[in-house]
Amino acid sequence: MAGCCDPRGCDDFFGGRFARRVAKRYRKRGLDRTATRIVAFLERAGVEHATVLEIGGGVGEIQLELLKRGAASVVNLELSPAYDAEAQRLLREAGIDRSRVERRLHDIADAPGDVEAADVVVLHRVVCCYPDYERLLGASAARARRLLVFSHPRRSILSRAFVAVQNAAMRLRGKEFRAFVHPPAAMLDVCRAQGFSPTYAHPGAMWQVEGLSR
Repeated sequence: MAGCCDPRGCDDFFGGRFARRVAKRYRKRGLDRTATRIVAFLERAGVEHATVLEIGGGVGEIQLELLKRGAASVVNLELSPAYDAEAQRLLREAGIDRSRVERRLHDIADAPGDVEAADVVVLHRVVCCYPDYERLLGASAARARRLLVFSHPRRSILSRAFVAVQNAAMRLRGKEFRAFVHPPAAMLDVCRAQGFSPTYAHPGAMWQVEGLSR
């Protein structure tokens, strides 16, 4: 995995144990419901022969499903190196050529010019880990030629209180990582400013999915 960036605590919070747990769950149960909706949206819109850029793809379960559905290649940008070993194992188990997936340690919001455009850009449970959603979504949308899809926590009094307690606990433990519940309408406005129009939305109880196209 090439590249470098400031992980802002993600490398500590999302470590090897977390990566192994996610990979084990995917092997046993497949995609979670939110990821399944993301893949279904992209499959309906068309992913055959498409290039995919996934921001914070973790062990790569969404990427695997898109490659199985005909996507040409994937670039994964990550802030934590801990996912890499499990991601490579999942690729081998699926019989997918490793040359179709490039994994990089890179913060697209800090250096968007170092990332090539792709037909499809995916951010699953990533916006909530980044303090500046405008820079993150703006940079991601600018690199999407055709489709952009992201998931985020449902914004409510309960979710905001939960995150506030979680962040307070992180602070007490001396951890750098923080979570965020950004305003959904404002996030969509950032994408609209890059020429995208919302074409799909799923208002889940905990996680919402926003699908957009040019």
